[in-house]
Amino acid sequence: MPTRDWVTRAIAYIEADFHRSADTHLIPVRLPGFPGIDFYLKDESSHPTGSLKHRLARSLFLYALCNGRLNEKSTVIEASSGSTAVSEAYFARLLGLPFIAVMPATTSPEKIAAIEFYGGRCHLVDDPTRIYAESDRLALETGGHFMDQFTYAERATDWRSNNNIAESIFHQMQREPHPVPAWIVTSPGTGGTTATIGRYVRYQRHATRILCVDPQHSVFFDYYESRNPDVTLDCGSGIEGIGRPRVEASFIPDVIDEMLKVPDALSLAAMHYLAALLGRRVGGSTGTNLIGALHIAHRMKQRGEAGSIIGILCDGGERYAHSYYNDNWLAARGLNLSPLIDQIKACAEQGHALPTLAVASR
Repeated sequence: MPTRDWVTRAIAYIEADFHRSADTHLIPVRLPGFPGIDFYLKDESSHPTGSLKHRLARSLFLYALCNGRLNEKSTVIEASSGSTAVSEAYFARLLGLPFIAVMPATTSPEKIAAIEFYGGRCHLVDDPTRIYAESDRLALETGGHFMDQFTYAERATDWRSNNNIAESIFHQMQREPHPVPAWIVTSPGTGGTTATIGRYVRYQRHATRILCVDPQHSVFFDYYESRNPDVTLDCGSGIEGIGRPRVEASFIPDVIDEMLKVPDALSLAAMHYLAALLGRRVGGSTGTNLIGALHIAHRMKQRGEAGSIIGILCDGGERYAHSYYNDNWLAARGLNLSPLIDQIKACAEQGHALPTLAVASR
């Protein structure tokens, strides 16, 4: 059992760290092809650990502490494709706890280096579907605690208030031309961010709808359509940080209004287009979100609708210098992004339609 004094100190350290951190920016992005439709990116890359997962890691640690699952001798273990592990390594170091990240062997070396920078250890597995079993095994072997983001993300976050990402977005939108977004676009890794935003807009009785964009190699879209919880894949996602080979407990389909399946090449092309537009690199999942936003903007334009759309800038692109931004890496995988970048530019700047995508709605 953890001692109450240690838990009290640990929670105080995390809360003090939160109060030292500023909120993340909401960046307007001009899309000339869609007059009357305002697009914004919630820039989660400005967190201390550089991604959206900083919020989740803080919530998971507080959840584990308040439920008596961590003590001063615990080894913290997480199954992750990288960004959550980076953020959890940060909080583990803050509390003086050892940390082990169980990750696919394909995880970017930049993320591995970031985890090790914060004192974490990386345990790489060749089969991405084995990260759960390996995490359980290591927790048993070390007497540690498996944080299990994929199960606890949706319940660890206070979705009603407490400066969650949804409350932050709506507060920052108050003085904009269309303060209540028509749509918020998310992409599921655990599904926790989508669950938080979807619940919040219902709780606050906003008319905002939720579009969830799933990458090519992921089961969330299929589950949303079929509601078959047993659907699986035998491979991991090509877009780090989002997409899963199995249905995760934190993915709540009933708070989602529509889903879109986005091919990986289109996500990466959108990532490159947006990086040029912003003057800085973004991650692949942000490209996936941009495709979702353009899909919605094109529909709104056809219907003569005005309003605002919010997307998530999940992390920066410096973590993908060896892969998504490497011409040799792209060529080795047969990815010629130039024609797709041209299509995305024509959509964003002239209002042209995107390639046809798979859509599912409630």
